[in-house]
Amino acid sequence: MIKVLLFAHLKEQAGRSEMDINCEKMTVAELRQALAEKGILQQDAVMVAVNEEFARDEEMVHSGDTIALIPPVSGG
Repeated sequence: MIKVLLFAHLKEQAGRSEMDINCEKMTVAELRQALAEKGILQQDAVMVAVNEEFARDEEMVHSGDTIALIPPVSGG
């Protein structure tokens, strides 16, 4: 099980702050695709952190990891 933490508009869009992905391992790119299919993620601009370290699309995510999806910051 991979735990995914959602922030900002992703949290509002999903209606929750975290979710679980039932998978033993996948790449960050595969995780992005799985979340896009669920309607959670629609943009590549979102940063992905695996266990509190930023990760590239080719990096592996394993069961027990915690993923944070961090959307771009905007302000005025």
